[in-house]
Order: sequence, then structure tokens, then C-alpha cells
Amino acid sequence: MTAAPQPGRRRRTRLYALTDGRTAASRHGLTMDTVITATADPGHGHGHGHGSLPTEWQDILAMCPSPNGRAVAEIAARMRMRLTPMVVLLGELLERGLIRHRPPLDASETSNVHLLMKIRDNLARL
Repeated sequence: MTAAPQPGRRRRTRLYALTDGRTAASRHGLTMDTVITATADPGHGHGHGHGSLPTEWQDILAMCPSPNGRAVAEIAARMRMRLTPMVVLLGELLERGLIRHRPPLDASETSNVHLLMKIRDNLARL
């Protein structure tokens, strides 16, 4: 009797393929509150879209439009992925020039209650 393949295992294999086998967090210093922005609109761009990219990459690019983008933690939550694999995946997109990142908000911005409430509401909707 053979055991049925485990869904979690198939996902790990897919993640391995998406990150070219890398499992360590990237050297780009991405943290859960780093903001990610797609460099070009996934449907448009410079003569070609991102149609040839893996669907997970397309999904990430679609949810990080310029100029606002999204925090790494929110992307991971929306993709139902743990933080470490998400950082590895984003590192791959960064190296291919598909996304930009900016450091987390500085102290003056994080004291902005309205912004924090917006982040909370976005996460609550997931």
C-alpha cells in the first residue's frame, strides 16, 4: 500500500523550484515590515508582461503595485506562506529586478495611528 503524497511536501518542492533551490533568507535584509513594490505593472511593462513567470510570482507582483506596495508580512499572510520562505522568494524576485524594497517605516511614520489602523484593517480582512 503506497502512501498518498502529502500536500505540504508538494508545496515545499514547488517552493524549492521557485527559489532555485535556495532556502536561506536573502542577504537583502528583508524583514517582515520591509515594504515591497513591483517594478512594473504585471499586466503591462516593457513590451512583455509577466505571463511567463510562475503564478506565485505573478500573484506577488499583482498585490504590490506602485507606489504603495505591501509589507512582507502582509504578502506572506495573503499567500498563506511562512515568513522565511516568503523572504527567500522575494529575494529571488529582487535579484531578477521584478520588485523594489524600501526599509520599514521610520519612527515618525509608525507613530501615525491612521497608518497603523490601515495596516491592521488590511490584515484583518485576510
